[in-house]
Amino acid sequence: MAAFGDFNELGIDIGDDGVALVEIQRPPNNFFSYRMISGLADAFEALDGEASARAIVLAAAGKHFCAGADFSGNSDAAEGADEPGALYREAVRLFSTKTPVVAAIQGAAVGGGLGLALMPDFRVAAPEARFTANFARLGFHHGFGLSATLPRVVGMQNAMELLYTGKRIKADEALDIGMVDKLVATADLRDEARALAAEIAKSAPLAVRSIRETMRGDLAQLVKEATDHELEEQDWLRKTNDFKIGIRAYAAREDAAWTST
Repeated sequence: MAAFGDFNELGIDIGDDGVALVEIQRPPNNFFSYRMISGLADAFEALDGEASARAIVLAAAGKHFCAGADFSGNSDAAEGADEPGALYREAVRLFSTKTPVVAAIQGAAVGGGLGLALMPDFRVAAPEARFTANFARLGFHHGFGLSATLPRVVGMQNAMELLYTGKRIKADEALDIGMVDKLVATADLRDEARALAAEIAKSAPLAVRSIRETMRGDLAQLVKEATDHELEEQDWLRKTNDFKIGIRAYAAREDAAWTST
């Protein structure tokens, strides 16, 4: 697929079955970044125009699907972003693409990584997969459109519990609440995700896109409205003492002593 194009930190291969495998290549953690989301938006838009790609499997190399933001001080989360909100504009572009997507999830899908995992139409997960909306544990507001996507997938009550507590849930619980559509052995993860995508690819492409647009409705617009608000909340919370405390406690793997300031 070299002739298809170069995209940030991604590998892309289109099979004879009409399924495009898009692999995030930032192992082992595949930390969330502007470059990653921008690259994914570019790649998915390009695949929308590729007749031989009728469905996409979104996978990740390494131990984790996407372990959230890198708080080590070496993060490139803003690399390439010229202003606040640029990353979320890329996220809206990603949600606006038209080709059906199946995610293959191993390891952690944390924070923004959870937001990314909720972009696809379906999620196939390995037993060791873990899901966390850990923003409140960091003294922060959630982002990446989770205000719109999480209740849509797991229901409002489950979404509020996950966001308020920041608790980590295992793959079997994610399956129970509808966050995951299928749980399979780790060795079979990509094959099972591809099998589902291949079933979709057997259907008439124009009909599938039409049905998908109907079923997802105004999701991209809802994500835009959600991220506009989420960014405002993140901006002021980033300046609080609690956010500093939360980041330090997270790095030290300790409980935070909040000050409400």
